[in-house]
Amino acid sequence: MHLVTNSPYPSWLNPGDNAWQLVAATLVGLMSLPGIAVLYGGLVQKKWIVNTMMMAFSGFAMTLIVWVLWGYNMAFPTTFVHLFGQSSGIFSAMIGKPWPTLSHTALQSQASSQAQTLVPWHFPTATLAYFQVVFAAITPLLFLGSLLGRMKFKAWLLFVPLWITFVYCINAGLLWGGGFFALKGAVDYSGGYVIHLAAGVTGFIGAAIVGPRLKRDKTTVPSNLMMVAIGAGILWMGWNGFNGGDPFYAGADAASAVLNTNISTAVALMTWVLMDMFFSKQKKPTFLGAINGMIVGLVAITPSAGWMNGLGAILVGLISSAVVWVAWNYLSKVRPFSKVDDALGVVYTHGIAGLLGGLMVGIFADPGMTQYGKGNDFSGGGSFSVGGWFYNGHSFHQLWEQFLAAAWIICYTGIMSAILFYVVKFVCRGLREKDEVLEIGDLAIHDEEAFPIETFAERVSSLRGQ
Repeated sequence: MHLVTNSPYPSWLNPGDNAWQLVAATLVGLMSLPGIAVLYGGLVQKKWIVNTMMMAFSGFAMTLIVWVLWGYNMAFPTTFVHLFGQSSGIFSAMIGKPWPTLSHTALQSQASSQAQTLVPWHFPTATLAYFQVVFAAITPLLFLGSLLGRMKFKAWLLFVPLWITFVYCINAGLLWGGGFFALKGAVDYSGGYVIHLAAGVTGFIGAAIVGPRLKRDKTTVPSNLMMVAIGAGILWMGWNGFNGGDPFYAGADAASAVLNTNISTAVALMTWVLMDMFFSKQKKPTFLGAINGMIVGLVAITPSAGWMNGLGAILVGLISSAVVWVAWNYLSKVRPFSKVDDALGVVYTHGIAGLLGGLMVGIFADPGMTQYGKGNDFSGGGSFSVGGWFYNGHSFHQLWEQFLAAAWIICYTGIMSAILFYVVKFVCRGLREKDEVLEIGDLAIHDEEAFPIETFAERVSSLRGQ
């Protein structure tokens, strides 16, 4: 009698790594839907809740479509396109070939790209493509926070695919896909630059071009702080997948990244609350202030979650929250910030926080924190780590590389985003809804309301008549 054993796994697939990547990706997806949709919906006026949720859901959906049709292979190529005939420099390692990720070979083959580490990825391309698309899809939803309450819905539908194609995919390829800045030594663990800094810049540029909300809309209180709490909680817990999935292995560094994420966030939240209590004009702790601190901590630790030790995570949360608190309360009163209606302050909580977090990699990254090791040893040959100024003989090399990458993200994202906004403005005959539409909000744009009072009244009357 012969015992035949069959395995459902290819020889290269590790079930633990594959399962963790899919779970982490789902956690990141939940940060967008319903996380950001509910968070933003609670922060805006009642008349803008449906529009806000629609823009969140549609932005997420459009990014997924772009990603499988051409975006993934632009951002994570196996080979780069040599732009303008260049064989060296940034134009030879900037962007991959736009190509669909739809065939059975593309979905079920072992994941690989120009960013391949010394340790092969132990999951299929479908897993990597989905893990990366939820990162891409949350980015437009973040800068949506700057544009709430006035942007045309059809302009949003056109802008998001263009921005993902011409901004996100290029930035991701340069830093994550094995492109120019990655080759130079710049790092971005989970998107402090590619996602948050880019979102802050795009949101600020977009808010300036689209113009401000109606004056009354800017002074109205949030519609539902309970919904804000639910969305913020999903965001915080979902971030365990955001940073915990980026080692690409269900290993020690994934656990370190998750713990560091929560340490930084807790410190940043309490830093903001205490600064509100002792330094604000009201001298009172506010829930919205706590949420701002939470977001700052999450964003700032994102570029370095698996490369910091616990002390570094505490310092990142403390420094970033204190600096952004000052910027929120004082920089917002200085031109050009005082003249731009960034509805939810994305330029502060994502832009400045992402920039600070990325630069602090060059200061506090601990070379003893390894993303992966070779064999049973997490030191020496085969391991990957990052050394900041504090641990690396006071060398400014890593800080310099982080600065150069940040400068690219700010300049390229700002210029290209402005161009795309003006293109969309021309095609859609304006980016902004008419004032009479803005006065009404959801009913005028979608023929729906979040809390339709008339329908509720009819339902109650009907029940009473039974």
